[in-house]
Formats: sequence, C-alpha cells, structure tokens
Amino acid sequence: MSETYKSPFAHFLETIFFFGLGAFAGATGATAVYPIDLVKTRMQNQRNNSIRLYNSSFDCFKKVISTEGFLGLYRGLGPQLIGVAPEKAIKLVVNQIARQIFQTILKKDQLPLSLEFIAGGCAGASQVIFTNPLEIVKIRLQVQGEAVKFGAIPKSATTIVWELGFRGLYKGATACLLRDIPFSGIYFPAFSRMKDIFLSRLDKNATQSEQWSRVLLAATLAGVPAASLVTPADVIKTRLQVEARKGQQTYFGIMDCAKKVYSQEGFSAFWKGAGARVCRSSPQFGVTLLTYDFLRDYFDNGKLRQKTYPNQKTE
Repeated sequence: MSETYKSPFAHFLETIFFFGLGAFAGATGATAVYPIDLVKTRMQNQRNNSIRLYNSSFDCFKKVISTEGFLGLYRGLGPQLIGVAPEKAIKLVVNQIARQIFQTILKKDQLPLSLEFIAGGCAGASQVIFTNPLEIVKIRLQVQGEAVKFGAIPKSATTIVWELGFRGLYKGATACLLRDIPFSGIYFPAFSRMKDIFLSRLDKNATQSEQWSRVLLAATLAGVPAASLVTPADVIKTRLQVEARKGQQTYFGIMDCAKKVYSQEGFSAFWKGAGARVCRSSPQFGVTLLTYDFLRDYFDNGKLRQKTYPNQKTE
C-alpha cells in the first residue's frame, strides 16, 4: 500500500521543522569529531616539496597538543559550527524533496538506485554554494598553528574573509562539488537501503532503543564508503583552498593539482586522510541522520518503523 504523498512544499516546511533538532545534533557531532577533521586537513596539506612535519595522523595529533595545546585541536571550529546546521539542513531537505518528487512521479515508495543517487547528488550540490566559503575559512584557520612555525602571522576569520573577497571564498568550489555530489549520492541510498534491511530483521515487539540502534548503525556504516571513496577530491580541494607557505608547491586548478600531486607524491597521496575522514564523517552523520530520521518518521506515524518490511519477523 503506497503512502499518502504530501506536496513538495508541504514536505519542505515539515522537514525544516524537524531539522531544528537535527541541526543541534549535527553541531554536537561536529564538535566531538572536530580534532579528527583538523588532523585530516593537516595531513592532506603535507606536501613532499616542503618540510615534513608529521609522520602519521597520530603523530600529528600528538604534536598539535604538545605545541599548540588542547585548544589547538579546535582551530577553525567557529566557522564549522556556523556552517554545519545550514549544511545539514540544506542537504537533508533537498534530498528529501527530490525523493518525494520521484516517489510522487513513480507512485511507489522504493526508488530505483539511479534515482536515489540523483536525489543524493542534488543534495550534495545544493550545499556547496553556502558551505564552500565557510570551509575555506575553516581550513585556513586549521593550518595556522603549523604555519606560524615558518614565520606566518596568524589571521582571524574576519581577516581571511576580507583578503579572499567574494570570488576567493569560492576557490576550490568545483573540487568541492566533485567531493560532495558523489558523497551524498553514495551516502543517502546506502543509508536508506541498510536502514530498511536492518529494521526488517526486527520482530514486532522490538523496543525503540533497538530500532534506534539499527538506524544509527545504518547511518554510521553508510558513511564508510561515502567518505572514503571521495577522498581524492577532498585532497585536491584542501590543496587548492589552503594558503601555501613559502616553499610549498602551489596549484592552478584541479587538473594542475592532480598532475602535480601524482607526479611528485604518487597515487597514494590522493588517499591522505581517508581514515580520518571515515572516523569523522561516519559518527557525525550517524548521529545527525538518526535524529532527523527518527523525528520525521515519529511525527508522521508515532513510531520509527512507519511501514511493514518484506522480511519483518512476526514472532
């Protein structure tokens, strides 16, 4: 039996309401995993033609604490918190609206994988216009702790924005699109399919905590392939957005960056920070999607599991 479909606009308003709490969860998750994000950025920015500061992600983590203090792990957190709520809101809302439109057209709940990827890809593309300026500021703040060792003068977020100007705030936006479109295209279908599988294996007497744990697991596991597979685009984006220190290799666009990274550092350089990306993105999206998905479904039907799954146990 098909669900009763709401208009896209009505669903949009409803989703905005739900995401108020989901955005808070996203901000909390972002704060919790932010040190991993900082380490990931510094490892990705380490270039072979400059002094090697870190031997590994763990070495980077230890050196940041020893030379910059514990708070050094949170450099650039402000722009991240400003951006995480609207970023997640835009991404979740656009994905849900796109799925709603496709479901209305096809008159069925389960979408083909291709349309799920398109819906997720639209969500990833839509967020870049808002998040790219915040991300470039965040990244430049994240590497300042190591840059001061080479004589660089620390800058505030306001100074960075002023120096970049409107055009500069969108430096690396194409690379950001190359990262975020496939990320969301992979993540949302993987989450949707795994959630259905995990919930279908619960019996009818399953508690809410059991349902929540299954959704959290699905949301977290979906982040593993999504975050890891787009690491090359993330490396290129980081290199383009960071302000190179004196003596560091500079890049002029995506292709120039890709060629220089490959020729100077080898193929493995495109996967720098992959582990950190997974460790950061998976739990962060897990918490956010669990909150969002639960509240949306609970509001609709008073329970998380809003439909009967094909293999749902009855005893």
